[in-house]
Order: sequence, then structure tokens, then C-alpha cells
Amino acid sequence: MQAFKRRIYGSLGEMMADLLWPMQHRAQLRQAMRSGLVSPQFRERLMMAVTAVNECRYCAHFHARESERVGLDTHEIRELLAGDLAHAPEEELPALLYAQHYAEQNGRPDPVTRQSLKTTYGPARADAIETVLRLIRMGNLLGNSTDWLLFKLSFGQLGGNR
Repeated sequence: MQAFKRRIYGSLGEMMADLLWPMQHRAQLRQAMRSGLVSPQFRERLMMAVTAVNECRYCAHFHARESERVGLDTHEIRELLAGDLAHAPEEELPALLYAQHYAEQNGRPDPVTRQSLKTTYGPARADAIETVLRLIRMGNLLGNSTDWLLFKLSFGQLGGNR
């Protein structure tokens, strides 16, 4: 039997903590999403950079469409979802590389790398970037955890037939 290789939640507690976080940090969410610190195009690039690492099919589909809506072209969207940052805007590249690192480290970035983000973008913008990254990581893990459950059911691991 094949193993499920995408990142999922390790426990129900971890998932619940992530689901509660937006409710407990509404002001931080508003700042990240509406203040202009992260433009809609930049936000979608960040979300696709994380999604490329975590491979959530639901988020990839949704954010590809959302990226088109905010003006990104199809070629750029394909590159981002493939993890290719070669044509990313130069000003956004440090944050996009950080987004990949953030996803690879499962939301626990190296402190030196995190400080570099704050130095590059300033504390307020770096916090807004990290809020966006936290949200998409949560979406990716929810989608992948759903797929994990479907995977287990389809192979008879939770009582289904093979």
C-alpha cells in the first residue's frame, strides 16, 4: 500500500489550536488582509508559494482562480504552484523564499530567517506576511487532512472496503 506523503495535522489539538487562532487574532487578521501592507497580488503569491510546498489540491485550485481574479497571469500562477520563483517580483522574492521555508518547517521558521524577514520588510509588514502564511498553512493542512481521511477510507484502513 502507498503511504500518504502530504503534510497533515499531527493531532486534533493542533488542528483546534489553528482553528481558534483566527478568532483570537481578529485585529491581526484585519491588519494583514485590509491594511495595504500586503497587496492582493503579493498575498496570492505568498499563498501559492506555501501551497506548492504543502501540495494541497483544494488550495491550489482556489488560489489559482483567486490569483487570476487579482491580475496574475496564467504562466506566473503555474510557476508559483510548481515552486518556481524565477520570475517573481524582486521586491517580493525574500518573502516568497521565506514562505517556502515557513512551509517546509511546518510553520516553525528558523529564528534567524524570521529576523531577516523583519529586517527586510519592517515589523508591521513582516507580521502581516506571517499572518497570511499562517492562514494558508492552516488551509493546506485542513485540505490535506481531509484527503488523508479519504485515502484511509479508500484503502480500508477505517472500515471501508478495498
